[in-house]
Amino acid sequence: MRSEPKDIVRRTWRFETTETLEREIYLLLQHLSGELIHELATLLRSTGITPEQYHVLRILQDAGVDGTPLTAIGERSPVGDPDVTGLLDRLEQRGLARRARDGADRRVVTARITSEGRRLLDRLEGPVAALHARQLGPLGERGLETLRKLLRKAAEVGPV
Repeated sequence: MRSEPKDIVRRTWRFETTETLEREIYLLLQHLSGELIHELATLLRSTGITPEQYHVLRILQDAGVDGTPLTAIGERSPVGDPDVTGLLDRLEQRGLARRARDGADRRVVTARITSEGRRLLDRLEGPVAALHARQLGPLGERGLETLRKLLRKAAEVGPV
């Protein structure tokens, strides 16, 4: 039997109404998304960052030493268009990221991860990977590949 940390509260998924297949899948995805984010937030709580800040740090890490414009952070964010300015304000206050105006075009603001931000991500790499493995690993490699293929196909539909 799997033991979970005391502060993790699992919501029970119940379906008490008749829905279309599409609506049921939508609701299941919403429920699952909420659970995944809640567990990540619980894991990150001791570091003082939120899942949204964590994702921004990952985006900045992927951008490398050149950094990335703030607009690109919003475009790559898993939650759509977050308050990038507010997120970066908090990350800068903690010394995890920094911003600078582009020399050629002063309208462009570029963000970069700091060495402290990289150290934090390094410390989190194992625990976050273990969390994702626990959350989704039971699907197996074949199930994960199928799920990724189906979710990418659904994502290609784009906004209506």
